[in-house]
Amino acid sequence: MNEKEKMVPLHEAMEQVRVTGRRLALMHLAFSRTLIEELGEDKGKKAIIKAMMEYGRIVGETNKAGHQDLPFYGFHEKYTYGDKEFFDTRERANIAGKDFDFSRYRVHGCVLANTFLEHNEKELGCLYCYVDSAKSMAADPSKKLVHTACEVVGDGFCAFDLLPTTEKERKDFENKHVDWKEVDPILIKGSKMDKDRKGRKRSAL
Repeated sequence: MNEKEKMVPLHEAMEQVRVTGRRLALMHLAFSRTLIEELGEDKGKKAIIKAMMEYGRIVGETNKAGHQDLPFYGFHEKYTYGDKEFFDTRERANIAGKDFDFSRYRVHGCVLANTFLEHNEKELGCLYCYVDSAKSMAADPSKKLVHTACEVVGDGFCAFDLLPTTEKERKDFENKHVDWKEVDPILIKGSKMDKDRKGRKRSAL
């Protein structure tokens, strides 16, 4: 076997995924901080929400076209479904079967959440998490994936539910109206935690 055919140990592959995840989180913080500095608190946050709606739309459309969403492993430390624990999302289908119930699903140790918290950016981290609702509505406007727990706000893990959308939510999403943020109450709560950014010490990226 030549050098190119050698297998990379799983723990090394997972760490490389985490490195990429941290860079993604830092890029989100850099763009978000700049928008707020340039546009002010209110307009900056609205711009971030609109950007996440568009980002989620692109992700949802590519997922619908058959492309992979996130890496199978490494992006999160582990997953649980009921009392079953696993580390590779490809195992989810075998554990949950055909009738997947999001309310029994938990995601632990998100590399993005950890990075946001390391940089004292709960609010901006919560704004990133709107990608989950956006990508689900892009794939199927009649359904929204919302948080029932969020690691960025201090819950220790992320939990979800898949719910029907309202007509207003569908219209707001289609028109990129910032009122769409009401789609996920957990993230609204998280966004309000660090409302006063002016007096907060910010870490370097």
